[in-house]
Amino acid sequence: MKATHDVEFFEREIDRFLPDRIYDAHTHIWKPEFYSFSDQSVDWTDYQSAMTSLHGTRPTYAMFIPFVGKDSLSYQLEANEWAAQQKDAHPYNRCNFFVKPEDDSDWILEHATRLGATGLKCYHHMANTSPTWEADIQAFLPEHQVRLCHEQNWFITLHIVKKDALANDANIECIRYYCQKYPQMQLILAHSARAFQPAHNLRGLPKLQGLPNLWFDSSANCEPMAHQAIFRILGHERFMYGCDYPVSHLRGRSLGVADSFLWLYEDTPVWGEKHAQINPILVGLEHLRSLKWACWSEKLTENQIEDIFWNNAARLFHVEDEA
Repeated sequence: MKATHDVEFFEREIDRFLPDRIYDAHTHIWKPEFYSFSDQSVDWTDYQSAMTSLHGTRPTYAMFIPFVGKDSLSYQLEANEWAAQQKDAHPYNRCNFFVKPEDDSDWILEHATRLGATGLKCYHHMANTSPTWEADIQAFLPEHQVRLCHEQNWFITLHIVKKDALANDANIECIRYYCQKYPQMQLILAHSARAFQPAHNLRGLPKLQGLPNLWFDSSANCEPMAHQAIFRILGHERFMYGCDYPVSHLRGRSLGVADSFLWLYEDTPVWGEKHAQINPILVGLEHLRSLKWACWSEKLTENQIEDIFWNNAARLFHVEDEA
């Protein structure tokens, strides 16, 4: 059952902002044996039901991302198959293929092609680095996998790490190298380039100009300036909405503080203030409001907002080819 304050927030803050159809360029689908997001498997029908809290009755399609915990890697192929099955539930859906850095290109090509996946998803926690939050990109996205995506015209969804994200020179150098050497590979920087601290985007984005195969998804970033910096410095044309389900259905938000960020969750002891008892809303609603404010600040038109929520993803994922 939807919480009353979520419904009221959606109707007041979000409903009139959203276009008539939604493409979710970053969302997860799983079974509990792959990763303990929940005790139940989540499929296309469950996803559609969950999205009504964020999008109302608007038709919503998705690029599904499989996920496997480091202690359940034996399920890697099954997790990819599960994502592909949900992709097959509608011709507009897409999925990418979960990879480990040691995975052989021929093995990836065989199984990704079999499943109809058209991109890869790497994860920093698969890097042989401690802590993985400080891993170089190459430690969890090796060059041979980028070359494969170039050869196959595939995309890669990349969650960069290091404490300063795009303000880190090693991250910038690797992104530029991969994008320039492999121009048929399309690189998506997730979470608005993981700028949960927007200052990192303000410092790093000017160094990433001139890369036509560099894209962004907004997934769960609740800081308006993180998105706004992308619009102003690089443009909105390769920026896509992504809700990051199931993170979208936690309560709280990301918050940039000092030169870093933190997450406020429902059980974080910050919601009782002298002036009010605050009821935290869904992360996905906070995230949508941050996009609304960023679009308003940059004076984006209704057509440009539709680009973010549909047209850009449709172009990258060749969705209109299925229309």
